[in-house]
Order: sequence, then C-alpha cells, then structure tokens
Amino acid sequence: MDIMELKLEVVILPVTDVDRAKAFYQRLDFRLDADFVIDEGYRIVQLTPPGSSASIIFGTGTLNASAAPVGGLLAAVPDIEAARADIAARGIEISEIFHEADPFVREGAQYRIPGAHPERASYSSFATFSDPDGNSWLLQEITDRLPGR
Repeated sequence: MDIMELKLEVVILPVTDVDRAKAFYQRLDFRLDADFVIDEGYRIVQLTPPGSSASIIFGTGTLNASAAPVGGLLAAVPDIEAARADIAARGIEISEIFHEADPFVREGAQYRIPGAHPERASYSSFATFSDPDGNSWLLQEITDRLPGR
C-alpha cells in the first residue's frame, strides 16, 4: 500500500503584535502571500521564506495566537556563513555559527562548539535567531542531501 503524500504547508505562529511580526519577516525577505482582515477580531497574515514551499501564518483570532512561542523552526541554507551574515546585515540578532559533536542540535548551548563544522559536513553547522515574540529559528547548512531527500 502506498502512503498518501503529506506536505508541510503552513506553521501557525503565535504573535502579540501582527504588524511588528509582519515587518520582521518582511525584513528577512519572506514573501507576503496574504494579509486579510476578516473582521475586527480576525486577521490572517501569511508569508513564505525565500525558496520555501511551506509558509508561516499569524494574526489575530488565529488558531494558536495565544500559545507559547514556537521553537525549533528549522530552515535549511546552502551556506551558513552567507546566511548568517545576510541576517545580521538586516539588523536582526543572530547567534554565532556553531556545530556539535552529535549529528543534531541538543537542547542547551553547553553542547555547542564555536564555528562551522571543521569539515563543513552537510547537516552539521547551525545558527539561531528569534522573532520579536520568541518564535525561534534554527538555520542548518545543508550542502549535500541524504539519499531520498
């Protein structure tokens, strides 16, 4: 039996100030797909990261507008150094580049080793940043995808 196709389409983010969040993501060159005011208590803003097929949505009256910040939003980049420099140049606070001895990021900064992975192994170099509401993003350098990806 074939498994039906499932594609991640949208992640809904909680934000406290819709216009501030919209400006933040547009500063990162996220494409504005929609900004609909349905009524006084219901507004939907949808943006898509450059090169991504999945989007983010936030607004007022949305599904998880009052939830805790979302963590672990992972964005793949082909060059961690260029991506970090670009985000910093846009005036957004971003961590230094780091790698870990393990194949993925553990919770807590104590496992971080400063700098990109020494061999620049794909999936092994990272940087982090957060939006004004604490929704956190993890950049991961992916230069050579694993089979089937």
